[in-house]
Amino acid sequence: MVLTPTIAASLLRDIHVLDGGMASELEYRGASIDGPLWSANVLEDAPEKIVAVHRAYIAAGAQCIETAGYQVSRMGYIEIGLPPERADAALLLSVRLAREAANAYPDRRVMIAASLGPYGAALHNGAEYHGNYDCTHADLVQFHRDRISPLVSAKGIEAPDLLAFETLPSIDEAQAIGEALADWLNAAVWFSFTCRDESHVAHGELLRECAKTVAALPQTIAIGVNCTLPAYIPALIRELRAASDKPVIVYPNSGEGWDAVRRCWTGTGDPASYAAMAREWFLAGAHTIGGCCRTRPEHIRLVAAASEGVKRVK
Repeated sequence: MVLTPTIAASLLRDIHVLDGGMASELEYRGASIDGPLWSANVLEDAPEKIVAVHRAYIAAGAQCIETAGYQVSRMGYIEIGLPPERADAALLLSVRLAREAANAYPDRRVMIAASLGPYGAALHNGAEYHGNYDCTHADLVQFHRDRISPLVSAKGIEAPDLLAFETLPSIDEAQAIGEALADWLNAAVWFSFTCRDESHVAHGELLRECAKTVAALPQTIAIGVNCTLPAYIPALIRELRAASDKPVIVYPNSGEGWDAVRRCWTGTGDPASYAAMAREWFLAGAHTIGGCCRTRPEHIRLVAAASEGVKRVK
């Protein structure tokens, strides 16, 4: 079963390095991530490639890896004609694959976070980057509840250590997740938002207010920012630290930008420069750092090196 907030928070104290991008790394390795299921396509067709990505990140120094469940949802599976129960099974498979990868390093304690993307990701139209959904609040609650339930009920190698709700664009979706979690007060989670500038989440609310909202939930063990430009991270760390005393997790994109209209990446990203920024993020008060889209094992190897010997802000 998912760890309790108390136990997970205790383990998180020693976790400073998260993994990097999953879908983009799969693509680098020749996997097809086209279609509405994105990286979940690989879960169905080539699970060994997901294990290989997990292992590469652990070898690079990641102390926590996220599953490949980001794009998995009952809604998404129904859309392409698959039974909803298959989505539940895919979520459990994503955890099992992460455990398999971690078990290859018996001398390491690697936390497993079940990656759960926002409602907008399941729409596969870029809506997670603005949060303007054509659905009711009740729809949002049900969407997240459907994914929480199989994960918190899982046992053994299919049980994650915690749930990671990420790339959240709005306070409304964060509140919906809080409501969806109401029946599982003893399940550890973290919340991570995507931001459009140095103080606002994608939909426009202040990150500080979003952080305060989720910090009040008994399940929350950490709060962060992901899928965001690295240039915004120092100011966003300050916002998160001002909002609560929860550990801050940051895993921005490589520095390249996503063009949702043309569906392509623009700009460049350099692992060494990313690691230099990561050191500054640690000094600014980030507790755990990883990477999101377009970051690779080399980014994480250098982040792990940057984390060593850093005098952390309390």
